[in-house]
Amino acid sequence: MIGIDPGSQRTGFGIIDVDAVGKLTHVHHGALAVAGEDTFPLRLKRIFDELTLIIGDHQPAECGIERVFMARNPDSALKLGQARGAAICAVAARGLAVHEYAPTEIKQAVVGSGRGDKTQVQHMVGILLGLKGPLQPDAADALAIAVTHAHTRASLARVGIPRTAWRRR
Repeated sequence: MIGIDPGSQRTGFGIIDVDAVGKLTHVHHGALAVAGEDTFPLRLKRIFDELTLIIGDHQPAECGIERVFMARNPDSALKLGQARGAAICAVAARGLAVHEYAPTEIKQAVVGSGRGDKTQVQHMVGILLGLKGPLQPDAADALAIAVTHAHTRASLARVGIPRTAWRRR
């Protein structure tokens, strides 16, 4: 499965495998630095093109992506949403199911608290996937999204309750 942390300047991606007993294995990760493109539409095209190639090379079966959060700057939020749209289109063009996760859900699944910071996420992703050395923040976030989806999918299989029913009303 692939996790994607969309961004208008850098988009992180992380691919993991999950075996039948739930063991997570790191496959590939990185960050697409798109800020150097001449125009914003070219950034979006590069996100789409590069993610399409990565998905084609590694053949993940599912995708987890971070939900957009409200930023203080409306222009930044709009650009983030557009970058997220380019990533979702790349995933959908390859026929993968897309599962969305809020930042607090990702932190809860990986760190144990929805208020964990980036350093804690990086550290725990490294431990969970047996990676040595520091991780680039966007790639670590993308791997955390993939781990979150793996854990969520396993929980759904065990309890048989749709994810939408998890929240208390």
